[in-house]
Amino acid sequence: QVQLVESGGGLVQAGGSLRLSCVANGLPFIRYTMGWFRQAPGNEREFVAAISVSGGRTYYADSVKGRFTISRNNAKNTVYLQMNSLKPEDTAVYYCAADGLGRVVTAVSEYDYWGQGTQVTVSS
Repeated sequence: QVQLVESGGGLVQAGGSLRLSCVANGLPFIRYTMGWFRQAPGNEREFVAAISVSGGRTYYADSVKGRFTISRNNAKNTVYLQMNSLKPEDTAVYYCAADGLGRVVTAVSEYDYWGQGTQVTVSS
């Protein structure tokens, strides 16, 4: 059974930082592109960042470029999202996702497995 488990969310003031983690179990992690998405109340789920199987390629939404960094540790089956200079508009539930075709993709529909999400709240 595939499980993606996120952690690291919380409440932070604007300008602060958080580091999200996502541990993947039940799948050959090294074969999966990993992505982070977020969903704010009343909004659709949106792409945040993705990382290739080796970690050599990354891709970011324009809204987070230069502030967020995605990374992965294949030995620990874990993907991370370092979030700096957080803004109130970053407030959302953050989800990690896995794509088994190994492409760096941004569409929600392309990802096979999803975590349960972790809440990030940025106060002004």
